[in-house]
Amino acid sequence: MSDDAVPARPEPGTRLMFRWRKWDGSPHWIHECVFLGSDRWGDWFGQLPGWDSSRPGREFRPEHPNVTLMPPSGDYTFTHNAAPHRTRVYIDLAWDVRWTGAEPTGIDMDLDVVERSDRGVYLDDQDEWDEHRIELGYPAEVVTHLEQLAADLETKVVARAAPFDDATTDAWLQRLAELGLE
Repeated sequence: MSDDAVPARPEPGTRLMFRWRKWDGSPHWIHECVFLGSDRWGDWFGQLPGWDSSRPGREFRPEHPNVTLMPPSGDYTFTHNAAPHRTRVYIDLAWDVRWTGAEPTGIDMDLDVVERSDRGVYLDDQDEWDEHRIELGYPAEVVTHLEQLAADLETKVVARAAPFDDATTDAWLQRLAELGLE
């Protein structure tokens, strides 16, 4: 990708909304967050306690800071929740995650890789994945790619390979704290 093809990023510290939709275009989660910057893994966003995360029919306000990575591959996002949150890792398998104008957007594909203090690392929402891949007509090549990616990500999370390690995410949590936002 040439530099001309890379969309401009906002300045670190810029608040924005991360907008998700489902495969059929229907609205899904919207997360209030702040752009933190980029590294070799991709673009990083932060969210503070009390900021809005909502979807039709559900609202959620985080109790702990978290940071989210949007890698250039566009096929997942990785959220790391600060301790003492029980869910250390939440990876949303996705499609077409990218900058759309000044905001990040993506298609949530249901399947998730999760690490919780009480359950370890596991694939979540496989029932929803199985239902929606038929109901919403996910293309076979997308299904194959995301199932292989889920297995690969699960292995990397278990191994705590970067960027799923604490050293990488702690640096971004520190940057979020240094912004002094509320």
